Amino acid sequence: HVEEARREADFSEVRRIGMDETASRRGHNYISLFFDLDVKRLLYGAEGRDQDTVSAFAVDLSAHGGDPDQVQQVCCDMWPAYIKGVNASFPNAEITFDRFHIMKIMNQAVDEVRRQEAKTTDVLKKTRYLWLKNPNNLTGKQRRKMDSLTDHNLKTARAYQIRLTLQELFEQPSRKTGEAFLKRWYFWATHSRLEPIIQAAKTIKRHWEGVLNWFDSMITIGLLEGFNSLIQAAKARARGYRTNRNLITMAYLIAGQLKYNLPT
Repeated sequence: HVEEARREADFSEVRRIGMDETASRRGHNYISLFFDLDVKRLLYGAEGRDQDTVSAFAVDLSAHGGDPDQVQQVCCDMWPAYIKGVNASFPNAEITFDRFHIMKIMNQAVDEVRRQEAKTTDVLKKTRYLWLKNPNNLTGKQRRKMDSLTDHNLKTARAYQIRLTLQELFEQPSRKTGEAFLKRWYFWATHSRLEPIIQAAKTIKRHWEGVLNWFDSMITIGLLEGFNSLIQAAKARARGYRTNRNLITMAYLIAGQLKYNLPT
């Protein structure tokens, strides 16, 4: 029924796309999911996460009355194959890098600073999750722990401050002020003498325009993360789908907004 319902689907109005991947089996096997961000529906799912996956989606979009040339905005992470695929298959689309993925890069950098510093600093034991949270999300106990750590002049605390400051980028009133803010932040991060933070800042620098495009498009793929967790939950209930095809079918059922002409 899913196949039949998909044949009838009309993609002629698609202008803004979000793309993300979900792990199908213990982290090695990926499925790419492509969403219409305006109506919040899954358009296409396919195995893999390479440039060919993106071009296969463009072909499928055309087969359903859509036009890749009319797609104006794409939101994705910084995966190079996705970027190449978008540039090749959606020539008029502007890429916005997802703000949640940008912060994920910073979280990983903070965590790496903590791991290195914990080798010589006992007070950092069992604090990993503290540094991944925002201050307003800490429990009372966690906040007291965090306060006690501020006296230790920790590299991890400096890395954490740099991460928290980057979040303020998305509160800036315009692209112009956003870019000025990001330049100041980049200078601070690259002069921090914290190698993981420097590398994360350089990654952001390499994707500068796509980071700032958020001010024009205001799009994220946070919605996809929600669908992702629904799909993962369905997968867990069914003890993992034996094939990727079954998992993709499940994704269409959950998020495809398909119209089924079921026999009465």
